[in-house]
Amino acid sequence: MTRAGLHGLLVTHLSDLRYLSGFTGSSAALALTGRAARLFTDGRYIAQAAEEVNVKAAQVQIVSSSPAVAAVQWLAAQSGVEFAGFDPARTTVAELTRWKAALPSHLRRSFLSALAAPLVEPLRWVKDEEELAIMTEAALLGCSLFDHILGFLRPGLKEFEVAAEMEHQARLLGAEGMSFETIVASGVRSALPHGRATSAPLPRRGFLTLDFGVILKGYCSDMTRTVYLGTPKANERNAYQAVLEAQEAGVAAVSAGVRCEEVDEAARGVLRRAGLAEAFSHSTGHGVGLEIHESPRIGAGQTTRLLPGMVVTIEPGIYLAGQFGIRIEDMVAVTRTGGQVLTPAPKALIEL
Repeated sequence: MTRAGLHGLLVTHLSDLRYLSGFTGSSAALALTGRAARLFTDGRYIAQAAEEVNVKAAQVQIVSSSPAVAAVQWLAAQSGVEFAGFDPARTTVAELTRWKAALPSHLRRSFLSALAAPLVEPLRWVKDEEELAIMTEAALLGCSLFDHILGFLRPGLKEFEVAAEMEHQARLLGAEGMSFETIVASGVRSALPHGRATSAPLPRRGFLTLDFGVILKGYCSDMTRTVYLGTPKANERNAYQAVLEAQEAGVAAVSAGVRCEEVDEAARGVLRRAGLAEAFSHSTGHGVGLEIHESPRIGAGQTTRLLPGMVVTIEPGIYLAGQFGIRIEDMVAVTRTGGQVLTPAPKALIEL
């Protein structure tokens, strides 16, 4: 805040708020000055806020109106706070209008200042040892789900039955929930990068893509494995091998100081040489943490350099409409000397 020249800061994005205060409720705002911090929430969270928020770091105030409006009004009442920053990427026009209307008329034009760049989110990009331990545990839980589902799969099962089994097992293993809607895409539907599970039956012969993740202690995991039901044809086997080599090249390129675009090119170049670059229609990966999609993005033109403690996905894939698709994804923690794979489930082609 000092470097940004801010007197105060309003934090409303729940993941940022949780990172700073520990509060996990669904309705809150955090107001910060150079001298004080106050978390505002509603009456549903009286006990929860008292339990989760370190009162030495932030006082908790229960309000009956909008927590963000109360936070703005509190900031405006603080001595020496002439203006306060807010994250425009996390604020709607309607919200900003409501906040300004709650201020005294002489402050409505100048008090709230849009940040030129987020202040809290970049702090979340680099994980500390405690965060890495949680994310490793979440990733290994995901690997356990994959091991379980291999014994469950059989032709004729509906895709949503596979998703339901994975999600049920995740809960039994202690997950708080899934990181995102589980992707189960089989046969020609495997060519859909984000194919939601449907009532389509698993084929006797064809690829099956499973993209899933769990939430553990607030942190997300993310992994993808593609298996084959039956015996693959030569062209299918060759395509899978190309994606596997691309994925492994991307993982090998991860290291502190490397630009994100270099990691992307390491994976994309393998598919280009195999004549499959046009079938790779998305970025190679993204950051993971309290949210399933965080910065940095591992893609072409992304010049951000990886830092030790970042956790990113490496997930190249190919998608041939009307035929099949293949994607392989690992979570990788950036270290000073390379990358540590957090999702060590088998990646060699599995035939069921």
